[in-house]
Amino acid sequence: MEKEFSFQEFLMLSKEKEASDIHLQVGSKPMLRIKGELIKIEEYKKINEDDINKIIFEFLQEREKKILEETDNIDTSVGFHDIGRFRINIFRQRGTFALVARRISSFIPDFETLNLPESTKKVCDFLNGLVLVTGPTGSGKSSTLAAIINRINKTRACHILCIEDPIEYLYKNDKAIITQREIGIDVRTFKEALKYAVRQDPDVILIGEIRDEETVEFAIHAAETGHLVFGTLHSQNATLTIGRILNFFPETRQPQVRRDLSLHLKCVISQILLPSIKENVQRVPAVEVMFVNPLISRLILEGEDGKIIKAIKSGKSEGMQDFEDSLLDLYNRGFIDKETALKYAENPQSLEMKMKGIFLAEEGGIVI
Repeated sequence: MEKEFSFQEFLMLSKEKEASDIHLQVGSKPMLRIKGELIKIEEYKKINEDDINKIIFEFLQEREKKILEETDNIDTSVGFHDIGRFRINIFRQRGTFALVARRISSFIPDFETLNLPESTKKVCDFLNGLVLVTGPTGSGKSSTLAAIINRINKTRACHILCIEDPIEYLYKNDKAIITQREIGIDVRTFKEALKYAVRQDPDVILIGEIRDEETVEFAIHAAETGHLVFGTLHSQNATLTIGRILNFFPETRQPQVRRDLSLHLKCVISQILLPSIKENVQRVPAVEVMFVNPLISRLILEGEDGKIIKAIKSGKSEGMQDFEDSLLDLYNRGFIDKETALKYAENPQSLEMKMKGIFLAEEGGIVI
C-alpha cells in the first residue's frame, strides 16, 4: 500500500539512503538522487499540491513566503534535529510549486574526505588574489569551498567573511573568526553585502557564485587591495572560465579585464562528480587544477586561452593537472571503473593508451 507523503520522514529517508538531492513535483512520485542517478521512490503516493503547500506553510518564514509570492522562486536552508541541513529551492512549474532540496552534511568535509588533489591545499596559503572553484550544478563546488574555508580557519589567525545565499555549512571559530552573512536575513541584497564587505576588515572573502559584471569587479578589486577572494562559477574547465568571466563585460572592457585576471587570478579548480565503485564512497571528483604561473598569466593577457591546457599539462611539478590526469589517477586508485573514466574523458583514445602505460610525448614520440 502506498504511503502518504511526510516531508520530514522523506528527509530522513534521504539521509538513510545517502541521497544527495530530493525532487518533489505535483503529479509525480518523490525522487531521490543517489550516486548521481534519479530514483523514483515507489512506496509513496504521487505528490499533490497540498503536500507542497504544507511544506511552504510549515517551513518557510514569513519573509520567505512573501518573496515566493512575489517572485515564484525562493532559495533557503533548513535544519532538522537528527536529520541535518538542507539547501532548498522552491519554484513554480506548470502552475504549481515544485521543490528541490540538496542534503548538506553537518560534518564540514576536509580535503582527504572529498578526495581532492593534494595540491589544492596550496590555495589555503595564499595571502591575496582570486581563487575560483568551477563546475556544473551539483559538482561539489560548495563542499570544496567548505574544506578550503575550514582549513584556513584551523591554520590562520584571520577574519573570514562569507557572503552566502543561503548559508549551507555552519562554521565554528578556531584560529580564525568567521562571519557568515545570509542574503535576505543578515543583509538585504547581494549588492549591499558587497558594498560593505571591505569595511568589515576581512582577510579572506567568500562571495559564493560569480554571477555578473558587478561581482567580478568586486572580486578583482578586493584581490587587488590585498584580500584573498574565493568564488564559484558555472564553467567546465579553466580555459572556459576565462571566457565565461569576459562574457560578463562588453568587448570594449574585455582587454582591461584580461589584464586584471592575469595579475590577480591565482588558481582555478574545476571539478565534476563521478559515480564511485569504491566501498563507502558514493561519488568522487575528477579535478582540473590550474595555478596561474608567469606563462599562464601571459597567455591570459594575450588572449591565448587555447594554449592554457598545454600549460597545465606542463605544470605538473607545480601541482597542476588536467581532467585526463585526474581520471587516470582515479582509475588507477580504484575509485572509478574503466567505462566511467572513458565516458568522461575528452579524448577517450588518449586515456585508454595511458591506462595501458603508453604515454604520447608532446613532440609525438611514444614513452612506455
